[in-house]
Amino acid sequence: MHVIEVTIPSYRSEGSSVDRGYTVFKIEVLMCGRQHTVEKRYSEFHALHKMLKKIIKPPEIPSRHVRNWVPKVLDQRKQGLEFYLQTIIMENDVLPKIFLDFLNIRHFPSLPKTESCGSFETESESSSKLTHQPALLFQRDPYLLPASNDTFSNMVIEGVIQGIFYPEFQPR
Repeated sequence: MHVIEVTIPSYRSEGSSVDRGYTVFKIEVLMCGRQHTVEKRYSEFHALHKMLKKIIKPPEIPSRHVRNWVPKVLDQRKQGLEFYLQTIIMENDVLPKIFLDFLNIRHFPSLPKTESCGSFETESESSSKLTHQPALLFQRDPYLLPASNDTFSNMVIEGVIQGIFYPEFQPR
């Protein structure tokens, strides 16, 4: 199963006339359990294709010259564009930043798609262990004198401070 899933469920026509109109494709992107929608025109897909050809070998893109007002032709173009996006995801271990920008994905652009969500299935046991050092937390500033009736905590604070700053100091 892939981390990024892309579908094009629908499209809509924009513009008032056949000559001046254009089609907008609705792209649903599911990544790491989060879904968002991007709308793109065919010309944007074509521009992406031209840029991708410079860095990877992308699949064929559906034909540019079609009658974009015929529903059957638009359905075929929608399916072709969806297949185009899915093929790029399937065939590339590392997705190009141009492609991620096209889909408005801003998370982990340089990581391979299988690791980009921090999958726990691929991590070894040694990489999941904590690597930081324990921290010491005081509920109040240890350098301030405690209240006069609080002698026990004063002794604890002094012992902790001596242990941290004077580890070689031996009590009498």
